[in-house]
Amino acid sequence: MTADIPPVPPQLTAQVRAAAHPDAAPCHSTCGTTTLAHRPDTTVLRHADTVAKAHAPGTDSTALTLRLATAARLPEVFLPPLPPVPAAFVDDRPVTFWPYGVPLDPDVPDAAPWEAAATLLALLHRTPPAPAAPPMRGPAKAALAMARLREALAGAGAHPAAPPVLRAWSALPAWARAEAPMPGPRTLCHGDLHLGQLVRHPAPDGPWRLIDVDDLGVGVPAWDLARPASWYACGLLPPDEWARFLAAYRAAGGPAVPEDGDPWPALDVPARALTVQTGARYLAKALAADRPLDEVEQSLIDACARMAPE
Repeated sequence: MTADIPPVPPQLTAQVRAAAHPDAAPCHSTCGTTTLAHRPDTTVLRHADTVAKAHAPGTDSTALTLRLATAARLPEVFLPPLPPVPAAFVDDRPVTFWPYGVPLDPDVPDAAPWEAAATLLALLHRTPPAPAAPPMRGPAKAALAMARLREALAGAGAHPAAPPVLRAWSALPAWARAEAPMPGPRTLCHGDLHLGQLVRHPAPDGPWRLIDVDDLGVGVPAWDLARPASWYACGLLPPDEWARFLAAYRAAGGPAVPEDGDPWPALDVPARALTVQTGARYLAKALAADRPLDEVEQSLIDACARMAPE
């Protein structure tokens, strides 16, 4: 844990224990509290079979409630919240509760559930959104990554990897930079799809379900395919895995790309946006740690340079 992240709030630990034992039954010796994630914008704790998530400071509770309601009505797509409203607060941060699901084992990359992820996305994209559904936050997250990079550059000074990222960002259309409304037709979207957003539920070997509703909303469905598309274009995702993902999405009737033929006219802008977003995040982290870019990080910077040459 870095020095600028305060300890896990004790009230969050108390809340997840209470949610896991609503009948006030005592914990067993094996029933401990585990920190699953602890960052400035997210804290996730597990106690027994219950998970508590403290969302980012400044989270819009009304929009979060709408996102939770969407997840609750799509149990075949999302891990269902417990209950479908923010159930507590910690330092003005809304807290939600979830059943525990087993994530992908990062040590077994060959087990990556690309087909399951694609099928879940297709089902989500084909679901009519509620009239009050908030916008998908993908472009807003990309803009936030760029803002954090600029802050890091202001503190650390110039870096040779920064100009390619900044040029590639400026070359994107305004909607992909969260500076204009997203174009239509728009559908329900996850907004931040990657393999860490899938768990098996019921644990340990139930069907795969999506998690993390913070960016869920109405938007351009190709955004949800953009991260694997970006990885494929940068050489970080093998062609056969990309082909499996794309074929499964099409087989499930996903509307983000044509049923056959070249998918890249639909994917180009979102894939470029996710490449820039990821490159910006990697560069900001390297600047904060005062270390050189590693091979994967440099591949994203190189991709940005190819997108917007000098």
